[in-house]
Amino acid sequence: MTSSIPAVGTRTGGAATLQAVFLDLDGTLVDTEGFWWEAEAQVFAELGHVLDDAHREVVVGGPMTRSAGYLIQATGADIGLTELSVLLNAAFLDRIARGVPLMPGAHRLLAELAAHEVPAALVSASHRSIVDRMLASLGAEHFRLTLAGDDLPRTKPHPDPYVTAAARLGVDPARCVVVEDTLTGVRAGEAAGCPVVAVPSVTPIPVAPGRSVVRSLEEVDLAFLRSLITESRGAVH
Repeated sequence: MTSSIPAVGTRTGGAATLQAVFLDLDGTLVDTEGFWWEAEAQVFAELGHVLDDAHREVVVGGPMTRSAGYLIQATGADIGLTELSVLLNAAFLDRIARGVPLMPGAHRLLAELAAHEVPAALVSASHRSIVDRMLASLGAEHFRLTLAGDDLPRTKPHPDPYVTAAARLGVDPARCVVVEDTLTGVRAGEAAGCPVVAVPSVTPIPVAPGRSVVRSLEEVDLAFLRSLITESRGAVH
């Protein structure tokens, strides 16, 4: 694990204990990855550029600074990173104001975790303003902790968000399951030392040791999550 953030006050618990579940937001709990692409296409159209669909796989799941920087370089748009980030966030907020659909199985999973008192943390690369807006649809009461992309100096693909979530909850990352929809987020969770469940949204994610790949959250329940802690970390699903 390569992070400057220590996991302090860690609760060790039994070897088979699931201590917490860390969930990504866009594309994992809410069906908004397409919204981001629509916002990016809209903003760049207003700047006089048409985005190639090939750019979509590059920017999905990444922090705003990386995605915006890449699109500026790819298109040659005459705009600064800060100004573009403001425009993209505004366009996205306008889009989600019309409603945010939940991914299949998301509400049931959150309700199950709450019913069994398993702490859930929302860990997103999106800005705090967007995370807080979407909590209205998800229900803030479902989460013990929320972390946004601009809450920390480094976000995904660095492990910092997941290491920080574990430290603040006082849990062992190895006893927490990360649920993500992009390879960027998956790598962040794995670098933090967590077993990971990948629910691919836009691009495929291969299986790997310590990583389970499922088709939707409808395949994920508490029993399944607990089994990832009791099984060998070297298993491939």
